[in-house]
Amino acid sequence: MPLKCCFSVSQSTLFHQPCGFIYASPKTFLSILLLKPKSSSSIQNCNPRISNAEPYFSKRKLNLTVVTMLIWGILPNISNAALAEETELERYTDSKEGFTLLKPSSWTKIDKAGATVLFQEKDAGSNNIGVVVNPVRLASLEEFGTPQFVADKLIQAEKRKESTKEAEVINVAQRSGEGGLQIYEFEYTIDSTRGGMKRIFSAAFVASKKLYLLNIAHSDKPESPLDPHKRMILEQVLHSFDVATSA
Repeated sequence: MPLKCCFSVSQSTLFHQPCGFIYASPKTFLSILLLKPKSSSSIQNCNPRISNAEPYFSKRKLNLTVVTMLIWGILPNISNAALAEETELERYTDSKEGFTLLKPSSWTKIDKAGATVLFQEKDAGSNNIGVVVNPVRLASLEEFGTPQFVADKLIQAEKRKESTKEAEVINVAQRSGEGGLQIYEFEYTIDSTRGGMKRIFSAAFVASKKLYLLNIAHSDKPESPLDPHKRMILEQVLHSFDVATSA
């Protein structure tokens, strides 16, 4: 289905007909903080085997344990795993339209009518990352409304669709981008007859009288939920969306 980009410049109609990728999900603007790794103390508190064993370990034994781990190469393997996570993403910059973001290196770029750029996961085309850029009369997104106001408009537009069975906003946030540019971010879930349960991460900003919309869609069905590692990757993509700096 071709993308329909029907954004106008008035507050009453800006979200009346939201754009859609692949399964007709609207462009959005939402956010979540990056998943933080648990601290060592929180891990111990969550593991009864470790906490129960603490009285039996002396400082000397603990030091020997660390040395043993180093000899066996366990800690280097952990570092390599963290490095592999970082290399899953690569920078994509559109100098013509003036935006940049990270994307999974294995996701392929495809042509889609109406989309400025669209990336799909291999063998899972409904999982995608898309950007749409449209001219507007607004100088900034704040002129339209607060992040919560935008989120409310967004979810109302989703619920008006005949294919939507349920839609719920999970998170709303605002962050500063390049040069202090204000970027709205959103996360929501949608259950649709045209794609089942989906998790959507979206971001939006206005720069140079253009509206930039990022939409990340991923399957999140009860029988195969979005796993924490993939979620972390998609959140990094979300938080990387920004205006491109001129060389």
